[in-house]
Amino acid sequence: MSIEAPTKVKATHLGRAAYLYVRQSTLRQVLNNTESTLRQYDLRRRAAALGWTAEQIIVVDVDQGHSGASAADREGFQRLVADVSMGRAGIVLGLECSRLARNNADWHRLLEICALTDTLICDEDGLYDPADFNDRMLLGLKGTLSEAELHFIRARLRGGQLSKARRGELPMILPVGLVYDPTGKTVLDPDAGVQQAIRHLFAVFARTGSARAVVQAFRSEGLRFPGRIRSGAHKGELSWTPLRHDRVLRVLHNPRYAGAFVYGRLRQRPGPGGRLRVERLPREQWTALIPDSHPGYITWDTFELNQKLLADNARAHGTERASGPAREGNALLQGLAVCGRCGCRMSVAYHLRAGVEVPDYRCMRAAIRDGVTPCTSISGKAIDAAIGQLLLDTVTPLALEVALTVQAELETRADEADALRKTHVERARHRAETARRRYLAVDPDNRLVADTLEADWNDALRQLREAQEDYERAATAACAAFTNEHKQRIRSLAADFPALWSDPATPQRERKRMARLLIEDVTIIRTDHIDLHVRFKGGQTTSLALPLPLTSWQARQTDPATLAELDRLLDDHTDAQAAELLNQTGHRSGTGQPFTPNIVLHLRRCNGLASHLERLRARGLLTITELADRLGVHPSTIKAWHHAGLLESHQANDKNIRLFDPPEPGDPRLIKRQGTPFRDRLPIPT
Repeated sequence: MSIEAPTKVKATHLGRAAYLYVRQSTLRQVLNNTESTLRQYDLRRRAAALGWTAEQIIVVDVDQGHSGASAADREGFQRLVADVSMGRAGIVLGLECSRLARNNADWHRLLEICALTDTLICDEDGLYDPADFNDRMLLGLKGTLSEAELHFIRARLRGGQLSKARRGELPMILPVGLVYDPTGKTVLDPDAGVQQAIRHLFAVFARTGSARAVVQAFRSEGLRFPGRIRSGAHKGELSWTPLRHDRVLRVLHNPRYAGAFVYGRLRQRPGPGGRLRVERLPREQWTALIPDSHPGYITWDTFELNQKLLADNARAHGTERASGPAREGNALLQGLAVCGRCGCRMSVAYHLRAGVEVPDYRCMRAAIRDGVTPCTSISGKAIDAAIGQLLLDTVTPLALEVALTVQAELETRADEADALRKTHVERARHRAETARRRYLAVDPDNRLVADTLEADWNDALRQLREAQEDYERAATAACAAFTNEHKQRIRSLAADFPALWSDPATPQRERKRMARLLIEDVTIIRTDHIDLHVRFKGGQTTSLALPLPLTSWQARQTDPATLAELDRLLDDHTDAQAAELLNQTGHRSGTGQPFTPNIVLHLRRCNGLASHLERLRARGLLTITELADRLGVHPSTIKAWHHAGLLESHQANDKNIRLFDPPEPGDPRLIKRQGTPFRDRLPIPT
């Protein structure tokens, strides 16, 4: 190879620059393996021996401390490839091919570009021309061996890790709340405040069943959650920050809090652009899972129950439409209703009726998927009322125990939150005392140090004052929210679970949680009526039959008894008189309003009822004009006879129109007056 080297280096090569690539895989190797670095830099003499001047030799060493497994994060290698592809390099030097790349894809890409641009490659063993078949085959073989060497190194290291992990002895970064003791065993964090915060998180989740509810509870109580700083100047120190939803999920999903050693939950795979993609593996593919290997904050059974609850919550937003956590809406069967036609979970929608939200249970899966009409849609007001009554009948024997448990739980919540807030005050007081001692121990003449320590002391005192104010404010709010009056109210409900269920102060979310303790699901079938098949926890079932809920117009219909009474009153009364009499007897319209003449008019027209005027006409009563024509007199004469009491009339409507009873034929009073002059027909005043 050395004999052929001068023949491979041509004037075209010497007219371009020589690139020397220097790399160590880790920063530790850069600091400790200095001989390898010196050997790489020494290749400059090799380039000079081949004919390149010192000014033509470009050293690329910005990739120190970067692995050669991928070119994605190696800025120097990318620059080298770019300059080679633009024809600026006559030769590329590296101690061995593993320094340039340990990945066959990157290595062969470099060889291809070097062959196209007539660029030579030189390592410690010799000089190669990638355009030559033999040299290229040799370089490809070296690249394959380099990649295999990396695989064997990793396999040996990985084997040792897996062996320790299967025994549960592999040291790992512990989550906050767990630490290693001096003997290397995993124990609970000795900081009581950290322990209380983590235990409070698990207690709130057990109470609410929702990660989002945990975040809201911490925020409403003014609590913070601990964390360890993983990098930087303050690495390992404890920090207290507001609790976030993703942080709650990480705590709930971590088996270490249940006292289990676990390894292999995640797997890294290369993605596009050389970036690593992290995959979460199912439990059966974990490398190691050793329950009860160290102390924990919850039991393994509680951890399993939490995972099931979180999975149900997640499926509530997926295709399975499972129950999900209980929310604040009025729908009692949210997440529990199942369509009796297709077997899918039913979703909940709301509509307003008389200003009140009414739930609707809808099977929307086929409608969303195929664009068809919903499989089933039905109002849930009557359904929720029937299920609520069923629950009252079911849990009445346990009412006393439930109410007492609720009281104890409320008191425990307040005590836990108060104890957790106290730890923040104690921590701030300890920091202030430490800052005071440091300030008093400094030499007063050393003003530079004394001023800094005095500022730290003042800052610690300010934080202590703020912590005390926050504690007092939160404690006052907690006392205001849970007074003796509330306790007495709970005790008064202890013997009456129906009152607890019906109490307006009981949140609908809590009613849903009570329902889920007993009910597995409710299958709803709609035909000419509603069939409810209730499946309780444990397998017991019961069925209910309900009439179909009335439509909007049906719900607004007037009671048939009221219509019958109106029909009877119209025989002798006008619309206004009938409305007044209906109101006096307690009748109301279909919308629940008192009757008015317009409402009576509307009911008459919609139900085909004859008016009072029409009824009088049907009985043969005549208007004043008709009666005057029949008797052959002037209408004013009819009025005079009416005032004299000779003719009887009836009020026909609310416009003061009157109808007259026809006189008997041959009435002597009228015959006598019909023959007298008009002025003599007037009644004689008495």
